[in-house]
Amino acid sequence: MTEDNPQRREDPGDEENMEPGELEMQLSEGQATQMNVARAILALVFCTFFTASYLTNKYVLSVLKFTFPTIFQGWQTLSGTLLLLVTWKLGLVEFNGFSRSATFSQLPGCILFIGNIYAGSKALSLLPIPFFFVLQNVSEVLAFLISAITQRKKPSWTKFLSVCLLLGSSSALIHSSPQFGPSGFTWASIHLFCVGTYKVFQKNTKTSLLSAMLLSTFAYSTGDLLGALEFPLLTSYRFHTGFLGSAVFSFLLMLATVKLKSSLSPEQCGVLFFLAKILASGLSFVLPSLAVVLNPEALCW
Repeated sequence: MTEDNPQRREDPGDEENMEPGELEMQLSEGQATQMNVARAILALVFCTFFTASYLTNKYVLSVLKFTFPTIFQGWQTLSGTLLLLVTWKLGLVEFNGFSRSATFSQLPGCILFIGNIYAGSKALSLLPIPFFFVLQNVSEVLAFLISAITQRKKPSWTKFLSVCLLLGSSSALIHSSPQFGPSGFTWASIHLFCVGTYKVFQKNTKTSLLSAMLLSTFAYSTGDLLGALEFPLLTSYRFHTGFLGSAVFSFLLMLATVKLKSSLSPEQCGVLFFLAKILASGLSFVLPSLAVVLNPEALCW
């Protein structure tokens, strides 16, 4: 005696008997799952490189006290440009050409880029990472004002509210934390001004190369070159490791950021940047313990 509603068995030929709409739906669901997994992996990679880059920079600038911004950032920029050219020659990345006539149009961006990294290095060496991130967010306020003036477009109330909250939190931080002195906040102010203004310019890959050449020129005039040659940890292999690691992590962070912005919406990228800053701020509290383990006085071999 047979059952009225027998269970249907899996048949490999069922896919051939499926309607085209059902098959496309299953394929689209599978592709959506793969895209979500790829985006999650990309977000994890970005947060990892973001945290590693800032912690390495903070270690070199504050723990090892290598406070020579033109040398440090010039090395990072030049190394990143060389690595980018190598990956481009290998066919791993692609970027558009850069005409010679566009060089002069990129000079203002190069100057702002130099001010950004020089003042940023000074501020990062004097301020804790969480404080640095809070003050760095004020650059969004400046970029918001410049965009509102140049584009003459009325912003949404949510954007206006977020800008006011950023400005209020940064102002409260400056008034409630005088123990770090005015020097750190001064460099942070110069840094956020350059960052906010630099966002107006479209960054080009060869802009970094031109900035690296300008940084190498300014290194002597600012005295960083002579000071770096007298740095006591110059022969330490741990200093070399940190110096090399900062360049590699900065380059990987740049690639991850470009991939992130091409794969996610600006709102999703903003959320990931916020989460990465929280992660880096939390892990920055481990840095004093790391400084005790890696005592700079013990690094002079």
